[in-house]
Amino acid sequence: MMAAKLIGYARVSTRGQGTDRQVVDLLTAGVRRDDLYVDHGASGALARRPELDRAMAALEPGDTLVVCTLDRLGRNTSAMLDLAASLKDRGLHLRVLNLGGEAVNTATPMGELLFTVLVALAQMEREVKLERSRDSVAKRRAAGRDLGGRRQLFTDRQIERARRAIAAGDSPTDVAADLGMSRATLYRRLRTQEAERA
Repeated sequence: MMAAKLIGYARVSTRGQGTDRQVVDLLTAGVRRDDLYVDHGASGALARRPELDRAMAALEPGDTLVVCTLDRLGRNTSAMLDLAASLKDRGLHLRVLNLGGEAVNTATPMGELLFTVLVALAQMEREVKLERSRDSVAKRRAAGRDLGGRRQLFTDRQIERARRAIAAGDSPTDVAADLGMSRATLYRRLRTQEAERA
């Protein structure tokens, strides 16, 4: 019978981010370089990531999937809990090297409980931050302050002129081209302007 293996997984969201720190931590934790899988440019919001799929396929009963932090697996609670449940059903374990400052291993009952609680807390923290961000934007909008981000290239007056031109019989494609935008963008701006008036 073969000894249980540690299968390491690392992920960075953009091509510009490096995985060196994750790789070093995983190797230090005992993962062999041949058993290390790294996704580059893969968002945590995606259900499917090629190297994670390969790592999952490489796992055999008794093996442990090792990640540095919880957010390397995904961003929402249900997906991460489903993944943990899937590992358990296959007789596999999950080890997170840094979860709330501590290492957590679902091979133990306490580790499994802690993992579930911390996943839920991480999700709640993200939702609270998102709610605060929305609240801040709403307050800035209500106060007429700059919301930041990319500047609007076309004014409401330009969109209104475009609306009148189309109503007068001009082709939407020509009107959009004159403004230097796609027809889809023009239609979207027209709908937005109508919604704001309503």
